[in-house]
Amino acid sequence: MKAITILQPWASLIACGAKKIETRSWATKYRGPIAIHAGLKVYTRAADTRTIAQALCNGGIPMARNLPVGAVIAIAELVECLEILGSHTIVGEPGEIIVPAVLKNGYFVDSKEFAFGDYTPGRYAWLLANARPIKPVPAKGKQRLWEWEER
Repeated sequence: MKAITILQPWASLIACGAKKIETRSWATKYRGPIAIHAGLKVYTRAADTRTIAQALCNGGIPMARNLPVGAVIAIAELVECLEILGSHTIVGEPGEIIVPAVLKNGYFVDSKEFAFGDYTPGRYAWLLANARPIKPVPAKGKQRLWEWEER
């Protein structure tokens, strides 16, 4: 199965269903099941931000020190990969609505999801669906997509 290594807390945000888009500097043509591997590094500063801490807590992870590392922690479906075009302002009633990120094909990213990724124009948004946590399986991560041998 294809796998991707994602640093914490972002890997756990995917596992608990809060994060549905993984942003990368590169595109992929791969679509299908993907193992979510939690890398060895935990960005505790990010994990302690209000938005991320609340999402983790809602997903059953009350503290950053409880984040699993060095293991496959979830399986998801990679359903699409879209280029990030930039932000957009929609003028309507009763006023302006600022959409923080717009992807190719007219896909809009909401502000909650925007807080979980790097939506710099020219990067890519990997749309994930049906993420489900699994009991952590120790594994050595790699860069880019890699093959994970499920046990």
